[in-house]
Amino acid sequence: MRSLTEPETRALFSKLANYTGRSLHHLITPPSPTSDSDRPVFRLHASRVYYVRLSLANLATSIARPNLLSLGTCLGKFTKTGKFRLHITALEVIAPHARYKVWVKANGEMPFLYGGNVVKAHVGRWTEDCPEHQGVVVLGMSDTPLGFGVTARSTAEARRLEPTGITTFRQADIGEYLREEDTLFAT
Repeated sequence: MRSLTEPETRALFSKLANYTGRSLHHLITPPSPTSDSDRPVFRLHASRVYYVRLSLANLATSIARPNLLSLGTCLGKFTKTGKFRLHITALEVIAPHARYKVWVKANGEMPFLYGGNVVKAHVGRWTEDCPEHQGVVVLGMSDTPLGFGVTARSTAEARRLEPTGITTFRQADIGEYLREEDTLFAT
């Protein structure tokens, strides 16, 4: 387990900033005054990035790398080409800080959780002034985070779409915990 290099940090922060915007600063330095050992840090282990408290990361250095499976919250992994891909496990970290959100009606939750995109007929409401190709968190009408994706159209264009038009492309949903349980946490 090691700290991220400068290119790795840049790739991670650019991906997270696509969803959180300016509140990315709150992920790095929490608003409550905490001791230096309890501040959150990002650590890389076997091409996966973990969001973990510094005191816990320091304790993990005493465990051999082959014996360490996971630590903290897995945000995603780096591909072989060096690109960063967010995992569904990052949802609990980015959902409270999301800049743009899409709320899905009850009849649209199951199609989304089975891996489908969000169509206009299933959208209950969305954040105003959302640009095209912007990262959004998909929520149920009861504000339960269901996943995240990228907008297919801006908010103004999405209002003029037909009901079967795609408004949000799915990138990850909580149904992946069941669909990909064999590979989600595999090393």
